[in-house]
Amino acid sequence: MGLGGFWLVGAGAALWGTIGLFVDALQQLGFTSLQITLLRTGTAGLILLIYAFLWRRDQLRINWRDLPYFLGTGICSIAFFNWCYFQAMQEASLSVAAVLLYTGPAFVVVLARVFLKEPLTPLKILALIGTLVGCCFVVGWLPGLDQNITLYGLIVGLGSGLGYGLYSIIGKPATSRYSPLTITTYTFIIAALFLAPLAQPQTTLIMLATTPAWPYIVGLSLIPTVIAYLLYTQGLSMLESGRASIAATIEPVIAVLLGMLVLGDNLTLWQGIGIIFILAAVIGIQFETAETIEKA
Repeated sequence: MGLGGFWLVGAGAALWGTIGLFVDALQQLGFTSLQITLLRTGTAGLILLIYAFLWRRDQLRINWRDLPYFLGTGICSIAFFNWCYFQAMQEASLSVAAVLLYTGPAFVVVLARVFLKEPLTPLKILALIGTLVGCCFVVGWLPGLDQNITLYGLIVGLGSGLGYGLYSIIGKPATSRYSPLTITTYTFIIAALFLAPLAQPQTTLIMLATTPAWPYIVGLSLIPTVIAYLLYTQGLSMLESGRASIAATIEPVIAVLLGMLVLGDNLTLWQGIGIIFILAAVIGIQFETAETIEKA
């Protein structure tokens, strides 16, 4: 189960790494980051709701006492981290925002220790350090350290990491009661309902009617959203939150490789070193998972 969960989390994170391809296309058409987030969560939630209603209607049933879990993953994680992430990009740069976003595993490991009583092993700490350093290399923040960032930019950047990490913390208890389909469906529906009045809905509708955006919206909603979150949530049910969040840092590696192959980006030596750091950390977590299963 543990190794299967590891690969499911990795597959979901790899699909997350494709998000930039769709977002770039939509930004070229004039959509704002908040509008893209609304379209992503709204379309994904609708796709999941239709699928569940037609073929898995039993998985739409929830105990309303568990609604705080879905409010938490939808608003405190998905909606909050996206808003913070986009604000950090405006205040600093994409590189700095990406580095701060990937403080998420640090928040998860600490919060999982406090709230979920998960053990903080030496290998987890070492893997966590490796992923953070590797992400800094991958996005180009190291070795230069020449980026400037305001206090507000730092706060919202760290907020994006916190929101990103909260999905694992808040969603973990729900995985013992609900399927990945149930959790993901309600998460995106709630996030979209929360974002709808904030994202200039009238302007968004006009842009949808006057631009060829739908192929990109459907691709964004399916590949790095519906499929990715179903895989990640299923894997999360089989792994500790801290280990899952560290394994998910394979995402920036995929993003860099796609940038090279599709968008013509160049891979620097330091980015290559960063990829090695991240892969080493992920393999280390996999090795610890295998040992745990063997002993069990």
